[in-house]
Amino acid sequence: QVQLVESGGGLVQPGGSLRLSCVASGSILSINCMGWYRQAPGKERELVASITSGSTNYADSVKGRFTISRDNAKITVYLQMNSLKPEDTAVYYCNANVTTFSYRVMHYWGKGTPVTVSS
Repeated sequence: QVQLVESGGGLVQPGGSLRLSCVASGSILSINCMGWYRQAPGKERELVASITSGSTNYADSVKGRFTISRDNAKITVYLQMNSLKPEDTAVYYCNANVTTFSYRVMHYWGKGTPVTVSS
């Protein structure tokens, strides 16, 4: 089994910053891709950013404001969010595509961390 635990969410004023973290643990042989998704009330879950060993990918709505990074030694992915807007308000979920010790490629989700951008 693989566990993903997010942290760093909270309440922030428009224009402020937050840094989300997601630590992966468990039966992990290798991480193929990690990413952040978000789901606002009444909306579908959407990709915010993802990172592999060689590249990053961002939703158009966050380009230039959010930065995803990864610490392979700590099996942790970060999302630095700057210039936050009220429309960034959502529950942010960590996602990981991993190869387990049994050589299975599996997809995992964290339980989510809420981000509220409001004055």
